[in-house]
Amino acid sequence: MKIIGIDPGSTRAGYGIIDFQGRLPVFIDAGILKISSLDKNERLLELYKSFQSIIKKYSLDAAGVEKLYFVKNIKTGIEVSQSRGVIILCLQEKKIPIKEYTPLEIKQGVCGYGGADKSAITKMVRSILKIEDLKQPDDVYDALGIALVTGYSMLTDQRNYPH
Repeated sequence: MKIIGIDPGSTRAGYGIIDFQGRLPVFIDAGILKISSLDKNERLLELYKSFQSIIKKYSLDAAGVEKLYFVKNIKTGIEVSQSRGVIILCLQEKKIPIKEYTPLEIKQGVCGYGGADKSAITKMVRSILKIEDLKQPDDVYDALGIALVTGYSMLTDQRNYPH
């Protein structure tokens, strides 16, 4: 069961792909979709094309996307929401099932504690997936955490688990 986790942002988005072989999650790929355009509308098109190429490269069974539930800066919140919309559109076009999680749910799912910090998530993701430091920003580890939570959720929800 191949799953992608996405941590959306306005100028970059982290992604992480894992494959659940039975109940064991195995690391496949991870990285950053960089958005370099200065024009807000062109950024969305750039994200769309970049994310489409990732979807085409892998045969995905499901996706997990971080929910935007609280923002300090309204302008940034709107831009991240637009990025989320582009990501969800890409997944819907390919009929890839989507699960959405708040940061609290992701921290609880990965670390067992909703108040975990970024370094705790990174350490747990590396430990669970048995990977060395990817030399990537926190967004990548967050995305891998989202993929893990999505996979564990699907394994425990028998309606979504392929038999």
